Amino acid sequence: MTAKQPDWEAIERAYRAGALSIRTIAERFGVSDTAIRKKAKALNWARDLSDQVRKEVRSKLVRGEVRNHQGANCEPDAEIIEEAAEEGAQVVRSHRRDIRKATSLANLLMDDLLTTIKHREEIEDEIERDTADDQSGFRRSAMLGAVSLPSNAKTLFQLSSAMKNLQVLERTAFGLDDKEQSKDADELSQLMDELSKEA
Repeated sequence: MTAKQPDWEAIERAYRAGALSIRTIAERFGVSDTAIRKKAKALNWARDLSDQVRKEVRSKLVRGEVRNHQGANCEPDAEIIEEAAEEGAQVVRSHRRDIRKATSLANLLMDDLLTTIKHREEIEDEIERDTADDQSGFRRSAMLGAVSLPSNAKTLFQLSSAMKNLQVLERTAFGLDDKEQSKDADELSQLMDELSKEA
């Protein structure tokens, strides 16, 4: 049985688009990154469209809709840019949705903390009444610790850090900071991973 040959035409398009790492392209098409590098060198492929792809991704995000596919009349470079830009735009839209959800959750937690702080004395009194029969004092101590000033301060610090990270992510996803606009999807995903570990 003959092994399936790699789709070198599709690999070339992905390589020239410059939106994905060579390792990612290799995994996607089931070939080694070394083979791709050798082929690119032999055929003088250039990763020369990445700037145009980034511009087109931003353009798609601003327009808010995908341009109709133009078929065979497109220039080869234009097709590569269009495909890579659409994939990039989908990634950024997905990040924007995730960031909105995380921001909403952080805001809810901040509101919850504010309510706890405002009513801490009442909550502590209720805990004292509720744990009056707690012989060991462990339950009472744990419950009071959860609403204590040090616990609230720690929670506030963690939420503030989360909000700061979310603001960076949001500004990046919406292209509001020039210095952040060069970040690619991998870097944005890495920030999202770091945020989820802190939460």
